[in-house]
Amino acid sequence: MNNFSLKALVAVSVLTGAGVHAEPPAGQNALAGPQVRVDVGGRKLNLYCTGKGSPTVLFEADAGRAGWDWSAVLPEVAARTRACVYDRAGFGASDPIIRAATVANASKDLNFLIRNAHLEGPFVLVGAGYGALIAQQFAWRSRGAVTGLVLVAPLKEDALPADRAAKLDAVLACLAAAEQGKVGEGCAYPATSINGEIGPALASAQAAQVRKLTYWKARASELDSLEISAGQVRAARKPFGEMPLVEVSQAEPAAIAAAVLQVLGKFNP
Repeated sequence: MNNFSLKALVAVSVLTGAGVHAEPPAGQNALAGPQVRVDVGGRKLNLYCTGKGSPTVLFEADAGRAGWDWSAVLPEVAARTRACVYDRAGFGASDPIIRAATVANASKDLNFLIRNAHLEGPFVLVGAGYGALIAQQFAWRSRGAVTGLVLVAPLKEDALPADRAAKLDAVLACLAAAEQGKVGEGCAYPATSINGEIGPALASAQAAQVRKLTYWKARASELDSLEISAGQVRAARKPFGEMPLVEVSQAEPAAIAAAVLQVLGKFNP
């Protein structure tokens, strides 16, 4: 059996000192604002790519999050190959959602993004949490364009969080507060161990993000559509065969970068 097969997921241990940065990761400021806005059918999604090489590594953020979450991982991967992050509809510098924020709709948007941005495959997808569901959904629908997966603390379609209803209520409360222009500390952009240190530019972008109704609407839609998304993943699921796949149990930059490089090593020993 191939060491990278789905039935033999490789557990990547967290490296000593992972996620510790004396200053913001190099290039973080570029993720704090719009870069290349790509049409995906009457709407535009924000895309940022750096580095050179193949395969192209494309990062998919967790639920309710923007591409800037990968700021501490991106430079490590870009030193080896082409690496891209993007903002799903409603997040970061992308246009608002116009339909339910399901895994299937996100996968369709990603397909348009790749095609219209003329991104060169093959692709290694890296998805965190909810983003791991989108990465897998896209891989099943990509007709071979995806040749590797890294799943970071992945959400499981058959084991959805028990507190998802409470989380949705909290997001809806923040949406109501944003409508009144009274967003408080309880509605801050959530911290993540993936990001490393947050510099002034990104801190300002995150503060601006939570004041936007479009952000809370997208975040609420992802939570509200979670059962539908889980059903979509169950319907699409099939064996990945010999595709390299690594699962990282903890969302730490060094461990994630190591997992990505492990998959890339399959193509470029």
